[in-house]
Formats: sequence, structure tokens, C-alpha cells
Amino acid sequence: MFDFNLVTIIANIPALMIGFAFHEFAHAWVADRLGDPTPRSQGRLTLNPFVHLDLFGTLMALLYRFGWAKPVMTNPHYYRGDKRRGQIMVSLAGSVMNLIVAFVVMLLWFVTMLWIQGSEWYDIIYLVFESIVYMNLGLGVFNLLPIPPLDGFGVLSGLLPERFAPQLNMVEQYGMIILIVLLFTDILGKVLSPAVFGILLVYQKIITLLLTPFLG
Repeated sequence: MFDFNLVTIIANIPALMIGFAFHEFAHAWVADRLGDPTPRSQGRLTLNPFVHLDLFGTLMALLYRFGWAKPVMTNPHYYRGDKRRGQIMVSLAGSVMNLIVAFVVMLLWFVTMLWIQGSEWYDIIYLVFESIVYMNLGLGVFNLLPIPPLDGFGVLSGLLPERFAPQLNMVEQYGMIILIVLLFTDILGKVLSPAVFGILLVYQKIITLLLTPFLG
């Protein structure tokens, strides 16, 4: 999963900007729709990637394809309706958006490759599309892990009863340390890579079914 290939890293830059921008915008948009003015007031309701980048999370994403951006600050007290359900929805929004982006870009990838066959730009365009798809799948799956500060921890916090709050607070204090250890021991790669490739395979089958009538 660790990759120092310069060409791959360069191709991952636009992929990362798209992945992070849509991920964080989704968090901000859902929170805003639920009535929380915080993301809008802090300028996070935007697809501008430079607003959302976190230095360390960006480096991890470039090298590992699993990373994170600057968290969107929210205040669940503003959420309309069930606050815990709102927390789960906001937490899930980023990963769901990444999975949607990955599918749409993968569909465009297939169509574009058929259209430009034989072009001198084929290999470069192929690599860019590939990077965007894999980056978004990686971000989507990685951020679902129930480890602070990732979104999966927000989902877990929203699902567990209030009596578990002290234990969750304790785990939150050591979340970043746990995350760094898992990243540098490549345990996450062994766990998450099968999930990413499994989703990729499902997407391929769906897109093939969608495009087959037009390719006959």
C-alpha cells in the first residue's frame, strides 16, 4: 500500500483534491441541511479543496491512499429532530459521497477509455481516472473505521447508548496514536484493501451491465 512512485503520487494529487473536497463538503452540507450553521459560518460549505486539506492526512492519502482532511466542525445541538440520528447522518455523509464519486468517475472512466482508444494520451488519462476511483474508494472505506478522529467513530458514538460515553471519551484521547500505529504497521492495508477491491468488483459488474446494451 505504501507507494513512493513519483508518477503515481502526481496522479494522486487531483484525485486527493476531488476526494477530500467532496467528502468534507458532504459533511458540511448535511449538517447545514439539519440546521447547523457552523460549517457555513466557517466557510466549509464549499468544494474548494484548499479549504479542507490537512497536512498530515494529505501526506498519508498521497502515500497510502488512506487519509483524512481537516474535520468539518459541527454542533449537534442545532440538529433538527433526533440529535443522535443527525450525528450518524453527518458522520456517514463523507464516506457515502466518496463511494458515489468513485462510481460516477468509474463510469466516466470506462466510457472515456473506449472513446480515446489509440490516443497518445490514453495511458495518462487512464492513470488519472484510476487514481480518482481508488482514492475515493480508499477514503470512503478508511473513514468508516470506528477510530477517532475518523467518521466511523462518530457513527459508533451515535449508535451506542449514552452509558458508554466515558469509554468513548477515553478511546478518543488515544485515537490518533492508534491510527498512526495501524498505518505504519500496514495492518490497515491488509484489512481495507480487500474491502476496496470488493467494492471495485461490484462497481465493475454494475457498469458492465449498464454499458453492455450500448456496446452491442
